[in-house]
Amino acid sequence: MAKLKKSVVAYCGLCCADCFARDGAVADLAGELKKELKRVGFERFAESVSEVPYFKALKKYPDFHEVLETLGKARCSKLCREGGGGPTCEVRICCREKKIEGCWECGEFVECDKLKFLEPVHGIGHIRNLRRIKRNGVDGFLKGKRDWYAKPPAKK
Repeated sequence: MAKLKKSVVAYCGLCCADCFARDGAVADLAGELKKELKRVGFERFAESVSEVPYFKALKKYPDFHEVLETLGKARCSKLCREGGGGPTCEVRICCREKKIEGCWECGEFVECDKLKFLEPVHGIGHIRNLRRIKRNGVDGFLKGKRDWYAKPPAKK
């Protein structure tokens, strides 16, 4: 396995190398599947058999096709530190304004509202990563366990 460069660690503690959009494999596969389904005329097939109970899920084929369209665009060509992701990312802007390498250098990251937008997709994975980076440094983090998603603790 090739050694990861520090630049793959986003300001928020996520590792761009762990993202499915980074290498484009999912986007490529979605594109290939879409092309093959078109080649075999699957839309016509789905429409014609969708009333048969066994194939009733094919009524949702147009939605599936829309999902494939979206997945085909799920490709990231730039790392966070190179301007990838949202151009108005508050986390990136904040770190740059504070002249810090990432949230792990800020004492407020655990409770920071700027990181909350990550919770629906990453749970507390980014917070766990930030703690690891704070403890082990970026190099240590890249050699060890990284979370893309971690389930938040149960609320009491």
